Amino acid sequence: MTDWTVSASGQLDFNGQTLRAALGKAGVRPEADKCEGDKATPLGRWPVRRVLYRADRGEAPETQLPVRAIREDDGWCDAPEDPAYNRPVRLPYPASAETLVREDGLYDAIVILGHNDDPPRPGAGSAIFLHCARPDYGPTLGCVALAKPDLLTLLKAMKPGDTLGIIPE
Repeated sequence: MTDWTVSASGQLDFNGQTLRAALGKAGVRPEADKCEGDKATPLGRWPVRRVLYRADRGEAPETQLPVRAIREDDGWCDAPEDPAYNRPVRLPYPASAETLVREDGLYDAIVILGHNDDPPRPGAGSAIFLHCARPDYGPTLGCVALAKPDLLTLLKAMKPGDTLGIIPE
């Protein structure tokens, strides 16, 4: 088991090099203070669950984690009052849900993190992923983002049982 760690300043140490990471627009926040829509990345250690990727934009990532191609109707429920909160759903969905097919490339590869998922607590944050960063490393809405080549390299080293830790400085 490996605990991959990202600092609150957006640095991930990997095989002797430091990778740049984008974090939430509102910075980082203790898990107990995380709320749906607050744009903060939750501090803590989150299991890496599985990988989703855009098959129309590249091959399946090399990894020991479970991998599945994103389908056109894949979504993620972000409605705290809904029974499917912080779970994958099929679109269209009757409650608020984020689409996983994006044109901006941010979700070309997504690592599902085990934040608020066992079981989900309504309003405690949903869709906290490790995904591709914007070219300018602009902030996320609460996720962790790496340059796509860095994310694909990290995925080669990730395996079931690993965690991604978001730690204060």
